[in-house]
Amino acid sequence: MPVQKVHLASASPRRAELLPLIGTQFEVLKLGEFGVDEAVHGREAPATYVQRLAGEKAQAGLRAIAARGLAPWPVLGADTTVCIGREILGKPGDAPDREAEAARMLRRLSGTTHRVLTAVALATPKKMRVALSDSRVTFRRLSRAEIAAYIATGEPFDKAGGYGIQGPAAAFVSHLSGSYTGVMGLPLYETAELLRLG
Repeated sequence: MPVQKVHLASASPRRAELLPLIGTQFEVLKLGEFGVDEAVHGREAPATYVQRLAGEKAQAGLRAIAARGLAPWPVLGADTTVCIGREILGKPGDAPDREAEAARMLRRLSGTTHRVLTAVALATPKKMRVALSDSRVTFRRLSRAEIAAYIATGEPFDKAGGYGIQGPAAAFVSHLSGSYTGVMGLPLYETAELLRLG
């Protein structure tokens, strides 16, 4: 039976904007003290990393709703990472010098093709399913002035890889193969399939 209502274990405004497009009702669930450590485990592969985090966020959400006595709806967790090979590019805002880190990431992405991996997990007390969206994004070459101007908007700091495809950085993208909504942070095909299977 399709899932109609979920707790969304994510503070991402992009995910909150996307989820209604597939007709799903939800409440945003703040994990608070149940938050997940997003550190990479050793030489963890990017796909393993992002699927693990999505699952951990969904499981943390289950603990949060049990502790707070909230409605026992399934929990939807998601995580997005940008990678070049096995190098995972996190959120520049987590770095001590976030402007320099954002500039470093954007220089790495300039004129190259990178992967954007978004994993989605749907958890209930009895089961959990995880789906992975794997997209390729190609950036045209960026000048130092363009990178500096983009960083000045403040957009890069809370986004994996230092950019959001739904904002001004869309002008950097010369090619995309995969899921546009997956690159935004919530692949709607994979999410809808998880909800349909229940």
